[in-house]
Amino acid sequence: MGSVEETLKCPVCQDFFTEPVTLQCGHDFCLTCIQAVWETDGSSKGPLFCPECQIFLPSDPKLEVNTGLQTKVKDFITSSAERHAATPGITTKSSATISCDHCIETPSVAVRTCLTCDASLCQAHALLHQQRAALKEHTVVEVTRDPLSLKCREHRDELKLFCMEDRVPVCCLCVLVGTHKHHKAAQLQEASKDFKKILEATMSQLLQRRNEAEHTIKDLESLYTETVKSAADFKERISDKYSRIHVVLDGDERLMMQIIDAEETCMTEWLEAQRGIMEAQIKEIDRIRASSKSLLQETNDLQFLQQITSKNLCDPLDFAPIEEVNKDLCDPEKLRTVERLVDDLSVALSQLFPRMWSYLSCPALDTETAHPKLEITTDRRQVFWRRQPVSEEKNPRPYDSQYSVLAQESFTNGQHYWEVIVQDKPFWMIGVTTGSVSKKESLNLTSSSLGVNNTSWCIYHGDGQYLACHDTQEKQLSVAKSVRKLGILANLQKGELSFYNADAMTLLHSFCVRCSEPLYPVFNPCIDMNGLNRQPLTLFWIKDPWDWHSEGRTNETSRVSLND
Repeated sequence: MGSVEETLKCPVCQDFFTEPVTLQCGHDFCLTCIQAVWETDGSSKGPLFCPECQIFLPSDPKLEVNTGLQTKVKDFITSSAERHAATPGITTKSSATISCDHCIETPSVAVRTCLTCDASLCQAHALLHQQRAALKEHTVVEVTRDPLSLKCREHRDELKLFCMEDRVPVCCLCVLVGTHKHHKAAQLQEASKDFKKILEATMSQLLQRRNEAEHTIKDLESLYTETVKSAADFKERISDKYSRIHVVLDGDERLMMQIIDAEETCMTEWLEAQRGIMEAQIKEIDRIRASSKSLLQETNDLQFLQQITSKNLCDPLDFAPIEEVNKDLCDPEKLRTVERLVDDLSVALSQLFPRMWSYLSCPALDTETAHPKLEITTDRRQVFWRRQPVSEEKNPRPYDSQYSVLAQESFTNGQHYWEVIVQDKPFWMIGVTTGSVSKKESLNLTSSSLGVNNTSWCIYHGDGQYLACHDTQEKQLSVAKSVRKLGILANLQKGELSFYNADAMTLLHSFCVRCSEPLYPVFNPCIDMNGLNRQPLTLFWIKDPWDWHSEGRTNETSRVSLND
């Protein structure tokens, strides 16, 4: 029976259907209920949907009363009333089947409730209350199973007034002699009217705020699209610039190789020519020697003289001396010039390399060192102030330096650079501290409060102001543009700790750091006051950061370092 009864009830008001209508999706609702849901009388052209299945419907659906369903509802209510009449003492859960308290012999279904009489009335007795002069002053309301809920539980009188101070319905005795004596009270109708105005204003504000939120979402989506497009454009332009640089470098390399090859060809050709000349002289000498040798063997003086004169050998031969090879002519001066030009190019490039970003590291947060009131994300990249109420007794400062967390990685030598995303966060403290405090002790961090001792250095930001803090000393910084990403460079060889606006790579402040202890990056998101400082501190990470020193050592046999 229960399942049948539920099918005859409206999903909105949870009562039996009144003028039921069936939507195109097949779900049924009271006509007034669905119109209330849509906040329209059926003529609006806005997007409409089914409250049950959320399916969008045409903007002008035809809402026709389902007479068949309406008949089923009436038959069920009638049969329920008959069963109630046949079985005294049994009541139903539905407010529509409450029996009239004045109909004793033939119970009738109550349609109204008199709060004055504490009685449920059928249609006939409700009409009687309206007609009789003695009953006209009675308060008759919609039928209810619990009329006492509409009365004062203390005085059993009708709730006709509304206490404006305690904001609860009260009776007249409550205001005259009860707990609400001397309180400002108003008629229910007036109070309801006033609060409806407030509620309407609130709804108007909520609607305006919702529209603003939707507009903001559109702006965010537009910014997201622009950001992705801008990043793609920058990638394309920078890739094109590097391609041109590669073309120039490749062309310059080919030119130098071609010059070396041409120089080698010139030298080898000249040496081959000199070799040919020497070989021709040797051949001529050998010919003359052979001819002279045959003449020396001649015994006939006449023939000897005739042959020696014919061969012009009467006088000693005047040979030019054979000069030694001038090695200066083969000096690789041009090759050294080529090498010098390449060195000049390397020196020019070395002015730009390594960049600060070449030392970029991606530290992770150490959850074991986090203050108990801080929350670390699972990837150990972000730190939040826990979303919990702040104790008013302790009244903590938003810049309290103890609410910190260390990085897992520490630095003892070399150069190291890391960045922290702060965006528009109003309060934060970021810096380094030495390893003189063990990690277990740093769980409290009271003995290593950031920036207030001689073992820590930091930048503090509070409501647009930037302070460089160390050993209780504070220096206000002049910052032209608010910092969205803070960069920290630790040059341990020089003993320098520098803070930068990481977007523009402009220096904010430098500390002289002389210590033998390991340096730990430390982060303080600061306390959240009234929901204004909930934003996290986020570590800026890149995939596969390039270790400049390691790369130089790995490839030192295959390329010349720019710093050589």
